[in-house]
Amino acid sequence: MPELQTYSTSGIEPRRRVDYWNHLTCNALTQLAASPLNRRDFSGHLSRTEVGPVRLVDVESDPATVYHSRLHIARSLEPVFLLCVQLSGESQFRQNGREALLRASDFTLCDSTLPYEMSFDHNRMLVLGIGQQTLRRYIACPEAVIGLPMSGRAGLSGLLSSFVRNFWQQYSTITDVSSSDRIGSVLLELAASAYAVVPRAQTEGSTLKTAWRVRIRDYIETHLHDPDMTPQRVADALHMSARYLHHLFSDTDETAARYIQRRRLDECARAMLALSRRDRSLLDIAMSYGFNNASHFGRVFRQRFGVSPSEYRRGKGG
Repeated sequence: MPELQTYSTSGIEPRRRVDYWNHLTCNALTQLAASPLNRRDFSGHLSRTEVGPVRLVDVESDPATVYHSRLHIARSLEPVFLLCVQLSGESQFRQNGREALLRASDFTLCDSTLPYEMSFDHNRMLVLGIGQQTLRRYIACPEAVIGLPMSGRAGLSGLLSSFVRNFWQQYSTITDVSSSDRIGSVLLELAASAYAVVPRAQTEGSTLKTAWRVRIRDYIETHLHDPDMTPQRVADALHMSARYLHHLFSDTDETAARYIQRRRLDECARAMLALSRRDRSLLDIAMSYGFNNASHFGRVFRQRFGVSPSEYRRGKGG
């Protein structure tokens, strides 16, 4: 089997440990940043190798929150999916509006082209890095299942988890180098089987439509501040027709334009109540989320929340 490379913060002076750890994890996985609960006493251990087309990274560290931001996405060289298998401890994973609480043996799928956040106490996790095109040959629409918590204790998802964990425990005893590609294929086949039985209602249907909806909503979230963002602009940016974009919203409760307006209003409402933004004027907040007309903003805000923006800030919105 390929050589196992191991790294640790042990021996690194305390003030440099977090930066060193972030450098290690970025090189092994994707661009990210860990914010430890205790920077002075933080410690981490990482092992990595490759099995066929799958990169395996064993990450163990003290309590922290890990962020993968839009800046990290822009700096990433290769888009990958990360299959995160909890080996010990617990972690809370958040991506694309979904949250997954992972206990020992559970796993979830992460997309490196979207922001995510993970927080945990003392944590050990085995992360399988898989190229996006590679995984698509096994799972038709991975975007449909990102962020879903998968149990490692029963069914086909339990079979995948058990195989991954047992294989990792035995890794150092496997000496047959030629078996690497075969084992990598087995891992991918088991992943495909585990996700194939996820109910369609839960995955929103593993279709191209779901993949486009993910991309559309991510683009909208990124450009809420842009007053010129319209459904046509979104369609142009994603190289699709406006007609197809509207079709993707046809089986939801709101049009694309209403979705954009609702998300802007929701973020304005959130900002109005944030302590860190109490010194900002209501108009300033509205303009920072794409509104450029005070009377229009006040009218649509009242339609959504039943009170004026100033009344909402004073706590009269219920």
